[in-house]
Amino acid sequence: MTPPEAPDCNAGNTPPAVSSCLRVLQTRSQFLAAARATRQGTRSMLVQARNRRDDDPAIGVGFTCSKKVGNAVARNRAKRRLREAARAVLPDLGRPGWDYVLIGKAEDTAARPFEALKGDLAFALSKLHRS
Repeated sequence: MTPPEAPDCNAGNTPPAVSSCLRVLQTRSQFLAAARATRQGTRSMLVQARNRRDDDPAIGVGFTCSKKVGNAVARNRAKRRLREAARAVLPDLGRPGWDYVLIGKAEDTAARPFEALKGDLAFALSKLHRS
């Protein structure tokens, strides 16, 4: 029995809930490197993006919310919404070999309609990749 082929990240045929082309940023150094790179703010989030300049084609993504967003419940809700928006938008609009950090904003990330949240992320990515 042959193993299943890995889905092509750019073909748009990856399942919406699981995407093998997205890799979660886990170390502090990855977040700090993204913080030194370009950023674009929107109404519901701040997006930091950097080109890793390596051979790994995966799209790196990280999520963070400060205590300004609210208590732990509010921060986790904002991060869940950012995570779902990233799963929906980044496989199509993100660039391979780039890292993105999505930072939630107080009250706006959790209260914004989900379609508008995805639109904000798409807008931020278009602005980041234009420059």
